[in-house]
Amino acid sequence: MDTETTTLETKPYETKSGIPLDAVVTHTEMMRAFEAFKETNDQRLALEQKRAGDGLIDDKLARIDAAIDAQARRLDEMTLKSARPALGGDKSPRSAAALEHKQAFDAYMRGGDAAGLAALEAKALSIGSNADGGYTVPVEIETEIGKRLTAISPIRSIAGARTISANVYKKPFMTAGPAVGWVGGTDPRTQTASPTLDQLSFPAMELYAMPAETATLLEDSAVNIDEWLAQEVEAVFAAQEGTAFVTGDGTNKPKGFLSYTAVANASWSWGNVGYIASGATGAFAGSNPADALIDLIYALKAGYRQNAHFVMNRKTQSSVRKFKDTSGQYLWQPPAMAGGRASLMTFPVVEAEDMPDIAANSLSVAFGDFARGYLIVDRAGVSVLRDPYSAKPYVLFYTTKRVGGGIQDFDAIKVMKFAAS
Repeated sequence: MDTETTTLETKPYETKSGIPLDAVVTHTEMMRAFEAFKETNDQRLALEQKRAGDGLIDDKLARIDAAIDAQARRLDEMTLKSARPALGGDKSPRSAAALEHKQAFDAYMRGGDAAGLAALEAKALSIGSNADGGYTVPVEIETEIGKRLTAISPIRSIAGARTISANVYKKPFMTAGPAVGWVGGTDPRTQTASPTLDQLSFPAMELYAMPAETATLLEDSAVNIDEWLAQEVEAVFAAQEGTAFVTGDGTNKPKGFLSYTAVANASWSWGNVGYIASGATGAFAGSNPADALIDLIYALKAGYRQNAHFVMNRKTQSSVRKFKDTSGQYLWQPPAMAGGRASLMTFPVVEAEDMPDIAANSLSVAFGDFARGYLIVDRAGVSVLRDPYSAKPYVLFYTTKRVGGGIQDFDAIKVMKFAAS
């Protein structure tokens, strides 16, 4: 970043509770880079108005834009690291059953001793499963894995979630309500029609990971098995979930919100996702490109806008970063503080790299109340099967959890289609 474009004064860093100093410093650097970005972009726009493009200005703008992205990525990583809950540090008293389960699971993970877990299974079938299918992890580990996935998975952090004990969650809803009307105090009342019900089904599909460790390290009592397992599976689970929640086809995986039929919002009906056209094929419109974003916002009903988020990948966000309103103010703004989200037209922006890049007819921007619109279903229980034979000298841990997902309210999510109409 060029030093001459840095316009903010250096001020003492103010730290917030729970936010590391490095994150505050990085956030300050990103704010400075954004000021330089605005100044350089304004120079580019001025030159374009004079019809005299300057390649140096374009190169400089691209470098600053890349610097903002790099600082945002680093800030995300530090914020995520500070948000991850720590395992093994809880000193609160546990129930005797929970402590017994924890000790038995630790013995199974370290040395393959399944006797303790088998005894627990005999006492309470809900605690464990047979050795062929693995054993259920203690509740503390399952809970912390869920918290870590929420911190790292972009869609899970804003979507609705429900834990179930069966393989399928069925949610009833009314397609037609009972007949109603206004009547006078003494007018006769005719019998009203009964409501018509339908239901949505959300099957929980199996998601697996297979981390490996050496037997020698597992025998080391200083190694926190709980922490190691959670760290190993969080990234791979989050990556697979993130893709499925966006583009999953519903076959052996959740159905992503972009996999439903997209129709022009003027022709929207239940079961489809309404879209707003960007105004140009594979791009925003050449003039007033932000108008399509405004149309997307107001395609959503007022009750959903209060908790709405934009969802796009980093490359699309780089495109909208250049947009201004009629008063010359930039529509995209960096996070107001370390640990926050960038905003677009005052609505938070969630970066989901599984969202498609801008291309002809792509659905690259989504906007909606995902807490009401998209439901993630977690089957209770995370299972681990220890395998010391397949990859000697490593011990494999076949870890599975069941996850489902799909749209539960088709009124709550809208998308932008990059097409002329």
